[in-house]
Amino acid sequence: MASLDPVTLAVLKGRLEQIADEMDATLFRSAFNPIIAEAHDASHGLYHKESGETLIQGKSGLPVFVGAMSFAVKMVIDKVKSENITLHPGDVFVFNDPYEGGTHLSDFKMVRPFFYDDEIFCYLASVGHWHDVGGNVPGNYNPVATECYQEGMLIPPVFLYREGVLNEDIVAILQSNSRLPGSLYGDLNGQVSALDLGDQRLTGLLSVYGQDIVTSALVELKQSAAKLMASYISDLPDGTFSAEDWLDNDGIIDEPLKVGLDLIIKGDQMTLDFSRTASACAGPVNISRSTCIASCYVALKHIFRDVPANAGVLEPIEFVIPEDSLLSVSRPKPVGGYTETILRVIDVMFQAISEIAPEMTNGCAYGTINALSMAGHRKNGARWVMFSFFGGGHGGHPLGDGLNHGNAPISTATIPPLEILEAAYPIAFTQWSLRPDSGGPGKNRGGCGAIYEIELLEEKADVFLFGERGKYAPPGVVGGKSGALNKFIYPDDNGEDTSPPMVSKMVGIHLDQGQRVRLETPGGGGYGNPLERDPEKVAEDVRLGYVSPQAAATHYKCSVSDDGVLDAPDTERMRGNA
Repeated sequence: MASLDPVTLAVLKGRLEQIADEMDATLFRSAFNPIIAEAHDASHGLYHKESGETLIQGKSGLPVFVGAMSFAVKMVIDKVKSENITLHPGDVFVFNDPYEGGTHLSDFKMVRPFFYDDEIFCYLASVGHWHDVGGNVPGNYNPVATECYQEGMLIPPVFLYREGVLNEDIVAILQSNSRLPGSLYGDLNGQVSALDLGDQRLTGLLSVYGQDIVTSALVELKQSAAKLMASYISDLPDGTFSAEDWLDNDGIIDEPLKVGLDLIIKGDQMTLDFSRTASACAGPVNISRSTCIASCYVALKHIFRDVPANAGVLEPIEFVIPEDSLLSVSRPKPVGGYTETILRVIDVMFQAISEIAPEMTNGCAYGTINALSMAGHRKNGARWVMFSFFGGGHGGHPLGDGLNHGNAPISTATIPPLEILEAAYPIAFTQWSLRPDSGGPGKNRGGCGAIYEIELLEEKADVFLFGERGKYAPPGVVGGKSGALNKFIYPDDNGEDTSPPMVSKMVGIHLDQGQRVRLETPGGGGYGNPLERDPEKVAEDVRLGYVSPQAAATHYKCSVSDDGVLDAPDTERMRGNA
């Protein structure tokens, strides 16, 4: 295998990442579904031909897919071996199995063997969140599911294309199981186009540099990531550092579910032990082992920011995830709300690291995507389904305050713009604003959550919510305080405002024209002692409407007028001695 000079390695790294980035862009521009086209809930990458390990991933795709997609590709590799399948150029598998392949049923994967000189060089893969894949709830976030069959169709790896020939029967099956077959067809073809482009770009790269040089680059990039990760771990003190956090409930039984982590450092190795986590539950906040590992990868990337995005990151990491845990379930346990649980996994990682390296962590982000779907029929009888996720505040960090109204830290996705949602569906946003006093107090304040109020313009619709952080607020770190709790308000049968019995999860809300639902999302946790915050920053927060004068007095011991004028700051308080 050739040894590469640093310049050539850097050039090839950029060229390979560009291939994945172009695949991302191809799907984003061609998808019918706003969750892919606008929110970028998708990802593309190159994967090892034998192990399925992530070689390269696009920078615009969801980081959580880096770990999950390697399991998905390995699922295809194992199928090919066990069934003695001979692969050919132009073959494409399609599937959405969330247990071996990770995440949930809405995420459809396509895996394509890439051939060069009549041999498989690697696998190209695409994953995207399809708008509707059947199940009991439009949009598929069913908070009362007790088995996966209530969440949508479950497709194992099957040939979508065989030697470049489309299997129309598979497309027919997929479309017949969706409330929005046109959207599904558009997204499917967008993913196929992304794979086609990846094949073309990688062929061009190999024709210039040759297999040996490109293979050497991929090997060196993985080794570099593993060495860098091991060096970061070795800089941390040995020991066991623990954290725990809670999910509100599973949507079926109103009891909290613990996610417990013991993070063990020994030399240049790290063990992530989740043995203290709750057992698998009846409702859909379970996740598969592959999804848990993928979420740990995302947390590690937040903490060790310079590590490249490939499988080498996980080489110095050992995982202990009991088989009976809600972090390691198998079919038919429901997993539709996987996003809520992986956010809690990330949160306990942040909290554990804050004990030993506060300069590398931050307060917990708002901790729920608040998956909201509204569905009904237009006057002409056409079905419409609005599914979207919503933002909140990010945690304060060593360098400053948390981001206001950001997207969940599992991704680089964006919140779909209200203009797109209003243009596509018969709804109107009567409020889309920051939520005052929602960011956790701290030396560096948590970012503000948001307020969304949505009015129905059609005659009738049904509403479904799958959220979290309604009972357990996003924690701060290093003395920072928690952000605000999640709130959801909707009209009851008498038209009076009410909230879900399960606080953050609800099905079967019926709206009439002109009625509204309202989300008030959490802010992020604070970083550091609030009494160490500069009073001038507190006054600026009040002027901007982020913090009320009452909250400034309560949490920061600052007297600030309604118009944000600071009244003689206490110098002792500024020194943190109050």
